[in-house]
Amino acid sequence: MSAINVLGFAGSLRRASYNRALLEAAVELAPEGMAITTFDLLEVPLYNGDVEAAGDPEGVGRFKQAIRAANGVLMVTPEYNHGVPGVMKNAIDWASRPPSDAALAKKPVALIGASPGITGSARGQSQLRQAFEFTNSYCMPQPEVLVFRANEKFDADGRLTDERTRQNLAKFLAAFGDWVRHWLPG
Repeated sequence: MSAINVLGFAGSLRRASYNRALLEAAVELAPEGMAITTFDLLEVPLYNGDVEAAGDPEGVGRFKQAIRAANGVLMVTPEYNHGVPGVMKNAIDWASRPPSDAALAKKPVALIGASPGITGSARGQSQLRQAFEFTNSYCMPQPEVLVFRANEKFDADGRLTDERTRQNLAKFLAAFGDWVRHWLPG
């Protein structure tokens, strides 16, 4: 089985967010043969067509290059006001530009998320899936990781301590590895 490289990023800018903690748990629980590298979306400014016309900002260039260099992309999204947060949508907007050479085009992607609420980011994840129709990304449909009541599943240091959630995340990552390998050329 060939090794795969996954780029992971969280759609929250808050340092102590549950979604950043979930991303770190994914890095820790990645199966053998998978390496997850993280990218901090703090480097990605708000999308602006005028800025894009002058050339991608440095952080956007690094972000797009990191996506292109990865075999797959793991997006860890919170849910704000029953939807996808602006930080995550903004990242996808930049990664979809220009449409003729989008970094996300034909890229296997997967979604996970955490929320203190009971839906565990289900609505945000659902909205993100719609964006992948435009980017022509291959979004893994199942299994899902929707970490609900996240405040009960992470300790004060941001470590995922809930054993059942850890097991589900590990199974999800193994399935994502298979999904990525399915779309690899050759």
